[in-house]
Amino acid sequence: MRIGVPKEIKADERRVAIVPSGVAAFRARNHRVMVEKGAGLGSGISDEAYAAAGAEVVPEPRDIWERADMIVKVKEPIGPELDWMQPGQIIYTYLHLASDETLTRKMLETGVIGIGYETVQLPDATLPLLAPMSEVAGRLAAQIGAHCLEASANGMGILLGGVSGVKPANVTILGAGVAGTHACQICVSMGAHVTVLDINPSRLRYLYDIMASRVTTVMSNAANLADEVTQADLVIGAVLVPGARTPRLITDDLVSQMRPGAAFVDIAIDQGGCSETSHPTTHHAPTFMAHDVVHYCVGNMPGAVPRTSTYALTNVTLGYGLAIADRGVDAAIAADPAIRSGINTYKGKLTCKGVAEAFGLECSEI
Repeated sequence: MRIGVPKEIKADERRVAIVPSGVAAFRARNHRVMVEKGAGLGSGISDEAYAAAGAEVVPEPRDIWERADMIVKVKEPIGPELDWMQPGQIIYTYLHLASDETLTRKMLETGVIGIGYETVQLPDATLPLLAPMSEVAGRLAAQIGAHCLEASANGMGILLGGVSGVKPANVTILGAGVAGTHACQICVSMGAHVTVLDINPSRLRYLYDIMASRVTTVMSNAANLADEVTQADLVIGAVLVPGARTPRLITDDLVSQMRPGAAFVDIAIDQGGCSETSHPTTHHAPTFMAHDVVHYCVGNMPGAVPRTSTYALTNVTLGYGLAIADRGVDAAIAADPAIRSGINTYKGKLTCKGVAEAFGLECSEI
């Protein structure tokens, strides 16, 4: 199979979808790998390193899109890439289609096979290709939230962990999944007072146990959520419904009741965000104010630490990519339910229920 790795063109996105050892793994199985010139520089990987591993370094991205059987990316196709997709081509990347109707319809129109990292799911409901980036985003959310509370960022001027004689910040985390758990761990280690809400009592019990009772856990419902959000100095939105649009749990009115200078970090913005006041931002202009609350809503948070993120991501995506290349996509789907769950579009058919429900479209069985 011909594997194409274009350079990411989303704003401030410096990750790359394959590292040289991944190229070598594909080459060892007699697959061809084309990497766009400069694709790895943002993650500290040179063109020479890719060439030494057996990749063909290609100057023009369009050439890769026209020749590759499978495009391996980090983020969804955008801009000119939408017109470069080929019928029957495999697009293996984070897609987050439930928040992008234009991309969804373009992929259906083109007839590509879209495999979303974020919907590859194991029988125990874990999301192996989303987990490492959720870890990164959760950990980043804590340190970014701490910065957003600083006066220089229009925050209330409070130190997350406080000091002797002064109370620490109150942090409310919505969601006790991978991102929420890692955000909780970092916030607690920084000395904050942390409350975590989730609808799953098992996740709350697990978090309470591993944090040795240093975190307050609360069942999520409208009343509890309103109480905790309005009392928080920092709110971290780590809500996830696999493959579907994130529910907007925080209303505009609720944000208006938050403390002036409070901060809100919306990890869920890739899937549409969990607040009515959220809209995507970039690393160059990461924050905005709404009702005197600092909002951080960068859609590719792990792109802030591209080297760590690139290696963490490729650790988990490579195995599935090799399986698809070795067997062909149809045989890979038949052999592995996890890969089957990752299929969002298949040759003009929408196959992800969450995306179909988001836009009122028909969902087909694979």
